[in-house]
Order: sequence, then C-alpha cells, then structure tokens
Amino acid sequence: MKKHQKMRSKKTGMEPGSLVHVGEIKVAKPIISVFKFDSEKIIEDVLTVCDTVKLQPSPVQRLWVNVHGLHDADLIREIGQTFKLHPLVLEDILNTDQRPKVESYGDYLFIVTRHFYYDAKLLAISSEQISLVLGRDFLLTFQERATGSFEPVRERLRVNRGHIRDQGTDYLAYALLDIVVDRYFNVLEQMSDDSEALEELLLHKPSNKMLRKIHLLKRASMDLRRAVWPLREMLNMLIRDDKEFFQANTILHLRDVYDHTVHFIESLEGLRDLLGGMMDIYLSGVSNRVNMEVRALTVVTMLFMPATLITGIFGMNFDVMPWLKDTDGFWWAIGTMLTVASSMGLIFWRRQWLSRR
Repeated sequence: MKKHQKMRSKKTGMEPGSLVHVGEIKVAKPIISVFKFDSEKIIEDVLTVCDTVKLQPSPVQRLWVNVHGLHDADLIREIGQTFKLHPLVLEDILNTDQRPKVESYGDYLFIVTRHFYYDAKLLAISSEQISLVLGRDFLLTFQERATGSFEPVRERLRVNRGHIRDQGTDYLAYALLDIVVDRYFNVLEQMSDDSEALEELLLHKPSNKMLRKIHLLKRASMDLRRAVWPLREMLNMLIRDDKEFFQANTILHLRDVYDHTVHFIESLEGLRDLLGGMMDIYLSGVSNRVNMEVRALTVVTMLFMPATLITGIFGMNFDVMPWLKDTDGFWWAIGTMLTVASSMGLIFWRRQWLSRR
C-alpha cells in the first residue's frame, strides 16, 4: 500500500491529463502487436516504438492493437494522438492502479479491468491492469506485460475459428473480457484448494503458522472482492447503456459474462465464509488445547493434594499421634498416600478426565 501511495505522489500538483506512468516497469521495452482482419483475411504484425505510423485505422478492415508495457509515456501519447483519445484516458492507462470501470467518450468506450495471479507459496494475490479502448472499427488494449491471457483469442483470429472474424470489434472486446473473467475462476480454484487443505490440517493440530496462512488467504480474497464488485457493475453498464457500441448479439454474450461474474462473486463469498469458519476453528482448537492442559495440571495437583495433606498432618508438633512411635509408621503413611492417589486416579479415569477428548 505504501508503495502505491509513493507512486501516486509523483503526480501531486500536476494538471489533469498529465502523462506520468504510475506503477512498476515490468518489461524492458514496449511491444506492439497489430491485427487487421475481416471475414476473408487477416494481417498480423509486431511493431516497434518507431513504427507507430502504421497504426492508422482502416475503413475496410477491423483493427486490434495490443501494447505490452506502459512505462513509455511518449508512446502512449503518440497512440492517443493517432486515435484521438482524450488526455484523461491516456492518464488512466498510465496509472496502473485503477479500479474496473467503463467511461464513454462519444466516439469510443474506455474500459478498465484487472488480471489476477495467485502465488501458492506466498498465499498472495497480485494483479495487473488491462485497459481497453473500443471504437466502432478498432480496439486498443494496453497491458503491463505479456500474460498469455489473450493468446487463445489471437489463435481463433489466425485460424478463423468461431465467429470472431465475422463480427465487429465489439465481439472481440467481449471475447477478451470473457477470458479475463474465466481466469478469475482459475485463481479462485487454487485458493479454494489451499483453503480446504489448510482446514484439514487445522482440525488436527492448530498452530500460529496456520493462523498466518488464514490471514493471508483472507487478504487475498479481499483483494479479489475489491476488484470483482466494480467489474460486475461495469458489465451491467455495458449491457444496459452502451448499445451504441455493442450489437444485440454481443450484448447477449455480455450477459453470459455478467452471469459468470455473479457466480464468481457467490463462490468468493463462500470462500470468505470458509476462511471465517477456519478462524473460529482455530480459536476453538486453541481454547480446547488450553483447557486440556489446564485439566491435566489440575488432575496432577489433585493427585498430590492428599499426600501434601497427610505430610502436613504428620508434620504438626504433637507429642501423641498415631504411627509416630511405630517402627513401620513411615511406610503406613506412604501406603496411605499411594492408596488415596490411586483411588483418585481410578475415579478420574472412569470419568474420562484423563483422556484428551
């Protein structure tokens, strides 16, 4: 959190629309991939920063431009000038700490979503921002680095599988959003597997190490929830309000993505309840273990109390007492102590006070 605050502080005092990269530099050099396609043919190209003049939209073919690497503000400015993007859009693209949202700028839509990774060793969630600019004949996507998430869509474009080349750029935007949401389920599945395995261990022997893992998983679930709730609202807005950019057939597919998002949120809430229950299991297990230890100490104390009592009685300064003058008095006293202790131990055992259940 402090790191993100430090990054945002670089923009303090600047006017709105100032192009300053806020976030981590995750690639050495930006890479621009370009797809120009229609129902008959497709042209794929990879451009360098110096080749951005080739990014002119075509009135005949549909255009998809994907940028990996957002730290080059000059490149983002040049792309923005080519497609006549508002400076606030370019500012949000460079600020990689945005929440999922959708904004209309008349001739195009600006959409922000997030891609998540799950680290099973650290039990932590990390995310990257994905920005989409949807025009009527073009789609721009901006990623912090190459994640491989969009590769299935690229392959469908190359081999002309499905209807993606027959549809407009709105259908392409839907396909990308669908992949992003599907990736969420992969993350949730990994977290659920780790949570269930941790629950099994927790039922046998809770420990402070497990408590830390529970906290890490709860924090990861909160990060997911913080990103997915705005995503649901964003998809709802696309379905209801942006029929100018999305055709009726594409809106039907967006409803399916919306349903997946609702299902994901419900599953995530179930995971959060499971983690909350695991915290209760941990506290109950620790409390039960303390009770067992206190009961064991109490039993030991009770077993020695008769011996302490008998020893105290025979330690009184009286001249006349039983067994004081008897040559076997000492052994009689020891025998009495052992008999009483054994009898009490048998009683405790019959009442199951000595068991660990």
